Amino acid sequence: MSQSTPSCSAPTKLLHVSESYGVILAVVALGLVGLIGAFALNKALTVTYPTESKLKTYESGVDPVGEGWAQVHIRYYLFAYLYVIFAVDAIYLFPWATIFATLGFSTLIEMFVFLAFVAIGLLYAYRKGVLRWT
Repeated sequence: MSQSTPSCSAPTKLLHVSESYGVILAVVALGLVGLIGAFALNKALTVTYPTESKLKTYESGVDPVGEGWAQVHIRYYLFAYLYVIFAVDAIYLFPWATIFATLGFSTLIEMFVFLAFVAIGLLYAYRKGVLRWT
């Protein structure tokens, strides 16, 4: 006589899923408590003696010339943002390309739709003049 495992009923399955979320929530909460506790402990145990020389800007042992503060042009952030967008696209493209042959023609269409949205975003940035440096 073979023994079979009893199948889970719908309420039992829901209980298992909610228990899984409870474990995830507990781990996240424990991590946050540990992080906040570490910062609080650092703040409580740090002894500071603010003097003029300690508050001065320090750059590789050389006294600063001028203000010690430089403003970065906003275009650097725009290019960095565009790079991040296309890097995330590459994250989706590489795994898809490795299993493309097994997934069929419909996934090819889905990827072209995805790339069309990316291309429209790039075209929008170009038309707004974001990609012009001058």
